[in-house]
Amino acid sequence: MELVKPSTVHVPSYVAALERAWLPDHLDKESTQYELDWIRRDPIEFLRLTDNPEGQGPDLRLPDGSRGPRLPSITRWMWDGEFCGRIQLRWQHGTTELPPSCLGHIGYAVVPWKRRRGFASLALSLILDDAIAVGLSYVDLTTNQDNLVSQRVIEKTRGQLIERFKKPDAFGGAPSYRFRIHLSDAVSPLG
Repeated sequence: MELVKPSTVHVPSYVAALERAWLPDHLDKESTQYELDWIRRDPIEFLRLTDNPEGQGPDLRLPDGSRGPRLPSITRWMWDGEFCGRIQLRWQHGTTELPPSCLGHIGYAVVPWKRRRGFASLALSLILDDAIAVGLSYVDLTTNQDNLVSQRVIEKTRGQLIERFKKPDAFGGAPSYRFRIHLSDAVSPLG
């Protein structure tokens, strides 16, 4: 598995995953149709705003349908010859702080038919180099308290639990954990 920058070459495989009912955002049951419609309407704009280190474009649609500011972001698709999942790094220039509309610096998801292969762990390890390159000293990640698999992925990359909290209603309101990975402590993808 490798991380690839989303491009027109990769879009058909991404669309195929969406058509298999993969949810790009597990909190937003409409996210699959939203992205399919967007890709069909304007695939170039979809790609431009998917990997968007300048944070350009309109506000983002949050899981509850409300809007939040679009942040600079780097999105990579997990790829093993076809789409396996995605990982995204988000930040604000000049600070490690995030607005309330963004719960963590990194979010990831693996399609169900590619899980249990170590793709999330490898992708998380690999994207940490990008976090260092944009000037972050640490990254925060959040997960629901009942998502033990994601917690293991984060802990494997030396993420430390720093907070128990309830997600805002816009994000489903679930009891959650916030983990922090200090980039000087992160585990290399090679071991």
